[in-house]
Amino acid sequence: MLPSEQPLSAEDILSAEASLSTVDQIQNLILDSADFEEFLNELAQFSAHQVAGTGDDALCGITLLRDRKAVTIGWSSDSAREVDEIQYSLSQGPCLTAAKEEREVHVPDLFDEDRWGPDYANAVASHGLRSVLSVPFHLQGEAQAALNLYSDVPHKFDGDVAVRARGYTREISQALRLAIRFSLHTDSATNLRATLESRTIIDMAIGIVMAQNRCNQETAVRILTDASSNGNVKLRDIAASLVQSVGGAGTRTYFEEPVRKEVV
Repeated sequence: MLPSEQPLSAEDILSAEASLSTVDQIQNLILDSADFEEFLNELAQFSAHQVAGTGDDALCGITLLRDRKAVTIGWSSDSAREVDEIQYSLSQGPCLTAAKEEREVHVPDLFDEDRWGPDYANAVASHGLRSVLSVPFHLQGEAQAALNLYSDVPHKFDGDVAVRARGYTREISQALRLAIRFSLHTDSATNLRATLESRTIIDMAIGIVMAQNRCNQETAVRILTDASSNGNVKLRDIAASLVQSVGGAGTRTYFEEPVRKEVV
């Protein structure tokens, strides 16, 4: 450090962060996170602070609806994820309503709540929580999602807090949309790679059976599928065992991802 430089104090750092826009801070979260899961958890913690203000009186979960399934993809604490999952087990609740119908859902006090029956209100209140606010993200067809906020204070999300939550979700919807799109492509690539690798193992096993039994491909496939059915073992596992038995350990698919060429 140069003699004229002074280390930044905590106040300086907080002041610098406060001067950044919400979108800038979200972009920093993306850049600083090791992976997609870490980013979403950091986003949930950041969201709880941004919407509810200082203090530890708010929990946050981010619900994603995809392929008719609901999952919490980011949470500020384990308690936030648990109360989200109460709704999934009951197939109803404010976060599901907010995500599916793309409208804000406010529960001022769980002690006075009956829209989703007593089971939901009682289960969430048993965690010491009193108020809930779920605000939808607008992801433009990528998926459906909602920001879920919980507090042990009744009417925590009334008035200005609800207004702040609406503005905040609008502001970060684009960033979340891009993050989810990236995640979907990553999942698709992973699933495709696994499928191709499985196909390679099975094709190798078919070739081994053809050689050992001097039969055609159709007969070899039938032999493998019969072994799979009779042994109640997945076809891929049967194929992998056969390939390994003849010294084929460490095989790899011949479908490789294309190498990107740098433009010069």
